[in-house]
Amino acid sequence: LLKITTWGESHGGTVGVVIDGVPPRLNITQQDIQRDLDRRKPGQSSIVSPRRESDEASITSGLQSNVTLGTPLTILVANKDARPKDYEKISMAYRPSHADYTYDQKYQILAQSGGGRSSARETVGRVAAGAVAKCILRHFLNAEVVGYVVEVGGIRAENIDTHKVTESMVESNVVRCPDAEKAKEMEARIKDIRKEGDS
Repeated sequence: LLKITTWGESHGGTVGVVIDGVPPRLNITQQDIQRDLDRRKPGQSSIVSPRRESDEASITSGLQSNVTLGTPLTILVANKDARPKDYEKISMAYRPSHADYTYDQKYQILAQSGGGRSSARETVGRVAAGAVAKCILRHFLNAEVVGYVVEVGGIRAENIDTHKVTESMVESNVVRCPDAEKAKEMEARIKDIRKEGDS
């Protein structure tokens, strides 16, 4: 059983994760983690955040010569495009469709720069932990995990044989939907919503 603790803020110095419960003597490389981080990083297309981050993973504990030690694995990613000053003007108001209000209610302090922990940037640690979990499943069960988008804004993919979906099918479009025709409709819907200014 893995226990993960994510840490860091959207416009702070770093974000990352500590993963406890990783078995010893498992081969994991930085590239195993990087592959999935590259899939989630911003700035890849016109339908995601324009923020430019390399999201380069650094494994700082729990690994020796690409072999796990059985101790907690720590993975960190530097925030290279952090711009906390961009949020100064909105620091006194809750943003619609964001978690600013609930964050403030829970912690009695507002993370003013980019939502802090309630930012999509926080998913870096979760994605890195998921990449480690995929390595474990592949090692012990010879299992492959392939995730994809099924529905966006009421547009639903059809005729998907879940047993035949491959990563290359998913990666063939920016929406990451294996139904190529529906993916085009989904992308258009996302762009329409962005033009409307609907967050």
